[in-house]
Amino acid sequence: MNPFSSGTRLRDMIRSIRACKTAAEERAVVRKECAAIRAAINENDQDYRHRNLAKLMFIHMLGYPTHFGQMECLKLIASAGFPEKRIGYLGLMLLLDERQEVLMLVTNSLKQDLNHSNQYIVGLALCALGNISSAEMARDLAPDVERLLQFRDPNIRKKAALCSIRIIKKVPDLAENFMYPASSLLKEKHHGVLITGVQLCTDLCKVSSEALEYFRENCIEGLVKTLREIANSPYSPEYDIAGITDPFLHVRLLKLLRLLGEGDADASDCMTDILAQVASRTESNKNAGNAILYECVETIMSIEDNGGLRVLAINILGRFLSNRDNNIRYVGLNMLMKAIVVDAKAVQRHRATILECVKDSDASIQKRALELVYLLVNESNVKPLTKELIEFLEVSDQEFKGDITAKICSLVEKFSPEKIWYIDQMLKVLSEAGNFVKDEVWHALIVVISNASELHGYSVRALYRAFQASTEQESLVRVAVWCIGEYGDMLVNNVGMLDIEELITVTESEAVDAIEVAIKHNRLDLTTKAMALIALFKLSSRFPACSERIKDIIVQNKRSLVLELQQRSIEFNCILQKHQNIRSALLERMPVLDESTLSGRKGGSLPTAVSTSAITPCILPNGVAEPAAAPIGDLLDLSSDDVHAPITSGGDFLPDLLGIVLSPAGAPSGTSQPPKAGTDVLLDLLSIGLPALSESSSSALDIVPSSQDDKAQLANLNSLASLSSLPANATSPASSAGMMGLLDVFGPIPQKQEENGPAYPSIVAYESSSLRITFDFSKQPGNPQTTFIQATFTNLSPNVFNDFLFQAAVPKFLQLHLDPASRNILPASGNGSITQSLKITNTQHGKKSLVMRIRIAYKTNDKDVLEEGQINNFPPDL
Repeated sequence: MNPFSSGTRLRDMIRSIRACKTAAEERAVVRKECAAIRAAINENDQDYRHRNLAKLMFIHMLGYPTHFGQMECLKLIASAGFPEKRIGYLGLMLLLDERQEVLMLVTNSLKQDLNHSNQYIVGLALCALGNISSAEMARDLAPDVERLLQFRDPNIRKKAALCSIRIIKKVPDLAENFMYPASSLLKEKHHGVLITGVQLCTDLCKVSSEALEYFRENCIEGLVKTLREIANSPYSPEYDIAGITDPFLHVRLLKLLRLLGEGDADASDCMTDILAQVASRTESNKNAGNAILYECVETIMSIEDNGGLRVLAINILGRFLSNRDNNIRYVGLNMLMKAIVVDAKAVQRHRATILECVKDSDASIQKRALELVYLLVNESNVKPLTKELIEFLEVSDQEFKGDITAKICSLVEKFSPEKIWYIDQMLKVLSEAGNFVKDEVWHALIVVISNASELHGYSVRALYRAFQASTEQESLVRVAVWCIGEYGDMLVNNVGMLDIEELITVTESEAVDAIEVAIKHNRLDLTTKAMALIALFKLSSRFPACSERIKDIIVQNKRSLVLELQQRSIEFNCILQKHQNIRSALLERMPVLDESTLSGRKGGSLPTAVSTSAITPCILPNGVAEPAAAPIGDLLDLSSDDVHAPITSGGDFLPDLLGIVLSPAGAPSGTSQPPKAGTDVLLDLLSIGLPALSESSSSALDIVPSSQDDKAQLANLNSLASLSSLPANATSPASSAGMMGLLDVFGPIPQKQEENGPAYPSIVAYESSSLRITFDFSKQPGNPQTTFIQATFTNLSPNVFNDFLFQAAVPKFLQLHLDPASRNILPASGNGSITQSLKITNTQHGKKSLVMRIRIAYKTNDKDVLEEGQINNFPPDL
């Protein structure tokens, strides 16, 4: 017979394809076979149609296109015989999916076969419908499937239940039609039907709250009884796996009970006894038993609170960690991470076993155990756990050091009970894995050392010892050279020795040697060498006897190929040669670094991370914290020269905030100088053009302007009323009281437009799909710079907005004052509004227009929503 005729058998085609030695030969065989099948389709070959479709399915599995044979599937399905229908339905499930339009033509055939007298044909139709049913087919054929759930044959009932799962997933609206038939399946004795019925009930509970409540009320006792019968049933060879009766049904029942018990105390009480029985009697030396125990633990942790059961469940997970199977240990660790949120004390009892898992050879178990240890640490156990982790760090693989180092650093910074212990642990980490330590970690260590004045000597000696032992750890070298540069005299003179220390003798020359090693080390980067050069420069002041040697080392770096080192060396050498008179003042010890830049935990204890800004935010009158200069610039995102420049010093941010240039007496006009140290910026501001406040003055009310200019300057101070509070480091209580007394002279700030004031059109300042903001403007006569705005917020969505909060920011040339909003709940669908008053003073009136960046935050449907925008459509003459 021709090997490529339509009459060839499937095995002959397979043999031909397997005989091909190259992909090109295989493609040629497939191409010829497809051509023969096309010819048979065109000739309407009835005899070999099923054989051609079988060959098409094999070609499809090889990855070749077979769409031209889809209609052959439908023809075979419409045939009368079972063999043809079997091949037709198999091809239908393999060659088509629910996205194919041709699938609509098979709906009628499926309906006929679902009502066929031959139960095997009914089974074929149910299998096909359960695999490729679309939403339209599900709606059309759902009544027939629902009827088959009561069919006399258990195999048909089982297939009908599986098909029903597909239908309710495609069309959740049909769930209620299957509730009652599904509940009847839970009483089945046939395990195949029972397990599919349990799965159908589980999916119904997931897609329909009505079904969930129905099963809670009517089915929990029956499910508990079924689970008890299976758990206590004698040996049954038909369903037995490793001595356990039908573990698959066990698992399905436990999953359904978990759904029914979650959030319902009464339902949880009904299943407590059987869960305890399953958890205590199931054998854990077989994989089937472990699967049941795992699902039992999941159920116990999900249902309503029962302390004894949860302890039992966590003990089971502890046994999982001792299992030889890595998969079981991994799922045990995974579940313990969820359990620690519910009962941390019970999980703490297995701390030793969890720590052993950290040392496991399997990388995935190591990582998961490390994450669990991180969650276990608290103030009471931080010392032993950190010790264990550091010991493991010393023997861990190189690729794992990064993760464990980050975890140890985070734990030490978060839970450290005392500074000396913090310093010791960080030194151990830096000595072992300094190259894996992030910059913010060693920054924080330097800040802590700076603040621990009683530990300066101890720290520099410990770092010197660590540096002598290892110069390969970059972060360790950086901290060491910084401390030697700052506290080198304490190192040499053994200042501040503690009882726990061993005596160490270091000469000035040896301290300089250590810094020189860091400068000349080939593997250290530019930052480290620059820090070492600065430390060496500082030692020139602390060690006069070594000043010439230090000078020689600095001069050597004048020829460095690295521009940064070359520049530093030239500058330092210039100071050493020509500016000896300022060297001692220039190289004084660093002042104590501000520990408030570290976000610490309770009671101002040790830091967790270094913050990049220590600027206190300005609190607006409605309680909104407005960011200081740099964040406002980010919020505004305005390309204007008047946007705040970043603040470099914590002491002189007030002039930037107020937009006022402070010129001391005698300074030329137009120049700005920062206030002198120790002076009160706010009092200096208030004394511009005013008589000095005498100590005998009873109050600010005694001040009388001496000239017309002074009156104008006093009037300009009205703008200060928009500040409801100032940072604590900007003014003393006395100066604050003086300022408020002075402001009282001018009376309240007008908020409403007088009747004869100019009129401006309202604008829609901002509009989204859910919110509209409208601005109404007014001005006070005689004060064109100040604009009063009435903002009205309207909710366009059908949902209520709770915790409504409006924030605004403006460039430096504008001064903004926000009054509290009328309320913080915005009704839905425009059935009410929120109003809020704003006052803007434009110091560049007539030159620059108003511009504003806004941010609106609110909650709707228990979700936080944040909207942002920029308003540029203000009337031009504002």
